[in-house]
Amino acid sequence: MEKADVIRLFMAITDEYPTFDDSEENVDRHYKHLQDFPYEAAIQNLDQHIKTIKWPPTISEIRGRLGEQIERERMRDLTETYFAEREAAALKACPPPPGWKDELLAKLRHRK
Repeated sequence: MEKADVIRLFMAITDEYPTFDDSEENVDRHYKHLQDFPYEAAIQNLDQHIKTIKWPPTISEIRGRLGEQIERERMRDLTETYFAEREAAALKACPPPPGWKDELLAKLRHRK
């Protein structure tokens, strides 16, 4: 996030929370902790914050749980891939040859 993005973020915050400190010092402090964070994610987290909390967001609330969000998306992608593989396998699946189960059971009983 660039410093201009922090200022745009502050504008969105002060629209909803007029008492929010939008001083240059606060911009600098937020920029220090948000420069590695994507602006789009910050806006999404701010939107969620506005819907659920009546006081201005802190830096940690603006950052949200991006790591958890990324992990959740990764797991969702893995799950979709897994189910696609299962679906493809189901299309190729066929029953075992006749007598296969009985032969296997006979071999297992013979070993005992």
